[in-house]
Amino acid sequence: MDKAALRPVPPADVPRINLKGVEQRFGPIEAGVQALTRVDLAIAQGEFLVLLGPSGCGKTTLLRIIAGLLKPTAGTVEIAGAPLWIGDRRNDAAMNELGVVFQEANLFPWMTIEDNIALPLKLRGVGKAERREQARELCALVGITGFEKRWPRELSGGMRQRAAIARALSCKPHILLMDEPFGALDAMTRDQLNIELQRIWMESGCSIVLVTHSIREAVFLADRIALLSPRPGRLDTLREIPLERPRDIYVQSTDAFGEIELALRKRLDSFA
Repeated sequence: MDKAALRPVPPADVPRINLKGVEQRFGPIEAGVQALTRVDLAIAQGEFLVLLGPSGCGKTTLLRIIAGLLKPTAGTVEIAGAPLWIGDRRNDAAMNELGVVFQEANLFPWMTIEDNIALPLKLRGVGKAERREQARELCALVGITGFEKRWPRELSGGMRQRAAIARALSCKPHILLMDEPFGALDAMTRDQLNIELQRIWMESGCSIVLVTHSIREAVFLADRIALLSPRPGRLDTLREIPLERPRDIYVQSTDAFGEIELALRKRLDSFA
C-alpha cells in the first residue's frame, strides 16, 4: 500500500497549515533583526496561497518556517492539526506532509533526471522498479516525458525546474512549498510554467504556498494572496482572487485581473 495513503486527511474545518503568533528574530535582542512579527495565517487543504511583499519583508523566512527549516522564535506552526515542532525536534509526521522547491533546481549532476526524481523514494526504501515507475509517472505529470535518462546539464532551466517539482512530488506530499521557483527564467518560459504549475496543482490536489516578487504571477496563480508588510514582516492584507479556473494567459488582459493587480501594486507602493 502507498505509504502516502496512510497519512490522515484533516477534517474540512482543520487548516492544512495553521500559523499562530509566529515571530522570527535573528541575533541578540539588543542588536538583532526582527524579521517577522505576530503572523496568524490558516491555509486550507487544496488551497493555492501566494506570499507577496517588498524585498526583505520575510517571505522566504516564513516559507522556511513552514517547511521546518527554521524554528520560529515565537508562535506555533501546525500541519494538518499536528505541531511541526515538538520541543526542539521536528515532528516527522508533519514533515512527511511537505515537499519543497527552491529557486534553483538543485539536481545532482551525476544522476539522470529519473534518478534525481526518484531519490526521495530511494531514501525511504522504495524498490527500484517502483521508483522508476513513479518517476516516469511524475515526468508525465510535469511534462518532461522522454527526458528520464538525460543528465541535468542537457535540460533547459525551465525543464530542470519541472524535474525539481516532480522530485518534490515524489513522496506525494499534501503541501508543496515553493520559493520563487521561476524567478531566474525568461518571461515567456515563466508564463508557460505558471500555466503548467496551475495544471499540476489542480491534478495533484495538494496545497501550494508560493513566494514571488511578481504581482502578475501572484494574481495569476493564487486563490488568496497574503501580502506582507516591510520588515518586521506582518500580515498586512489577505486578498482573495475570484478568477475562474483554469486560467489561461489571456486572463491577464481582462479588466478584473487588471483591477486586482493595480490594487496590490498601489498597496505595495504605499510601503515605500
